[in-house]
Amino acid sequence: MKENLRKYLVEFIGTFFLVFTVASAVLLGGDGVIAPLSIGFALMIMVYAGGHISGGHYNPAVSFAAAIRGALAWGQLIPYWIFQVLGAACAALLVAHFAELPAVGTCPFSLMQVIIGEFLFTFALCYVVLQVATSKKTEGNSYYGLAIGSTVMVGAFAVGGIFCLGAFNPAVAVGLGLIHSACWAGVGIIAATNLVAGLCAALVYKFVDAE
Repeated sequence: MKENLRKYLVEFIGTFFLVFTVASAVLLGGDGVIAPLSIGFALMIMVYAGGHISGGHYNPAVSFAAAIRGALAWGQLIPYWIFQVLGAACAALLVAHFAELPAVGTCPFSLMQVIIGEFLFTFALCYVVLQVATSKKTEGNSYYGLAIGSTVMVGAFAVGGIFCLGAFNPAVAVGLGLIHSACWAGVGIIAATNLVAGLCAALVYKFVDAE
């Protein structure tokens, strides 16, 4: 029980700092390259900090993919999700306390754009996590955090603000909803797309990296 609580606490902390960075960048940061860089590095830092304890998921879609792959016990999936969403909510509400929230408007992206953008880079993120952080063939490598953080950074540059909001993470989507950067219908679409992408990434991983 104590070992599980350690994992859940690490997932809470990592997701908190990831979403705190996202929310701060969205509400308080400037335009340009700062937001994608800071978000990618925040994830990288937290993955290195907690990967050896909980796996460093900080993302319900990644945890889902890890469970399908067999790197996370199914009994731990729901607690992982709960602590990830709690971490995201606490971070978003803390930033919202100090920032002026925009009015929730209509989504500037079409449904197809959101689905394509969120699916592609959530798939990429989950696939990379499984390859660099769970495969026996890459076990013990020192680059897993850099690879994972860079995937999110590349996705933010490639489709964030162009095709979609660039969440690639249901917990981040909840955070965006709490800071009024996404409507709640959009949060649901993003989260569902992320989870489907995690499922697909896990199935592809199991096919191409048979152990």
